[in-house]
Amino acid sequence: MNKLEIFYAKLIFKMNTEKRMAISRKIASLLRNNFTLMDALNRIEMIESQNGRKPNEPFAIAMREIQKNLERGMSFSEATRGWVPNDETLLLMSGNVSSLLVSLENVGRVVEDIRRIKHAMWSAIAYPLFLLFLTLGIIVMVGIYLVPPLAEAAGSEVIWHGTAASLVWVSEFAAKYWFVFGIIIVAFVACAWLSLPVWTGRVRTWFEKFPPWSTYKLQLSVSWLMSLAAMVSADVNVPDAMRLLANTSNRYLSSILEDALHHIANGENLGNALALTGKDFPNNEIIGDLMIYSDMVDFSKNLDKIARDYMEESVRKMENISNIMNSIGIILVSVIIAWVVFGTFQMQEQITSAIM
Repeated sequence: MNKLEIFYAKLIFKMNTEKRMAISRKIASLLRNNFTLMDALNRIEMIESQNGRKPNEPFAIAMREIQKNLERGMSFSEATRGWVPNDETLLLMSGNVSSLLVSLENVGRVVEDIRRIKHAMWSAIAYPLFLLFLTLGIIVMVGIYLVPPLAEAAGSEVIWHGTAASLVWVSEFAAKYWFVFGIIIVAFVACAWLSLPVWTGRVRTWFEKFPPWSTYKLQLSVSWLMSLAAMVSADVNVPDAMRLLANTSNRYLSSILEDALHHIANGENLGNALALTGKDFPNNEIIGDLMIYSDMVDFSKNLDKIARDYMEESVRKMENISNIMNSIGIILVSVIIAWVVFGTFQMQEQITSAIM
């Protein structure tokens, strides 16, 4: 098997999340029925390769390569490294400490919950962004193709009034500077997008009151809390879990977790440590809950409940944000269209008056 085939198999295995989760559930089911891990992987490899008739199927290749890694003495998380996303590898690492079965079940649950919140985030951002560009497109098209012929027909003697005057002004501006305006909008969107995973500090905390930073923080905080709850439920202690998450997170999340770890090392519990960072991450309510439950028995169960409730609440909040932004976008487009229609009628009336 050449490197290109393995590379392609890794790419397909990583991208096809739904089937990868189905494989994870099958492995967990077989382990639950007293199969060894190697036997479970071998059974799945035979299914994916159709009893060896199609050995080059990506998922069959994945099962064989993972088995080879296990035979070299690797743990399951090490054997799957490079075949699954980093966040899944992180969750599987807890299986090196406790039960692999628990870790596999956690992976399926957490990945599905993270997919839900990411879908809600995209819904909250994508359509309003489309409406924004549609609005700008309408203004540019009107300014370049609709107004100039009417203004030319009127001649230089007509003095525009009211909505017609604003339409003519915007037309002249759009005709001359539409590309500059477009570059500014695209640059702002690009900078905002690129800043999401890397921008840190107090100023970032203030910007997180507004989209897209607010929606990104919500999605990332849910993913972090679900992953932390899954690792703690697999008997990984909080400092170790936080350290593992910090080491594999982007710069934004890593800076928050490392700051919290500093306070944990000084004897604070998880809730107090997050409060002392001053970053309002995930939010004041969750921090308050963690301050209460961190020192109680059965913290893992309480943390799991907090994470699940926060995920459900966040999905609802993201959907509300999406609905509000969609409504604002639709109203904006409607107002622009009404302004164009009314301004066009006024231009025609003023042209007719000037001729008469």
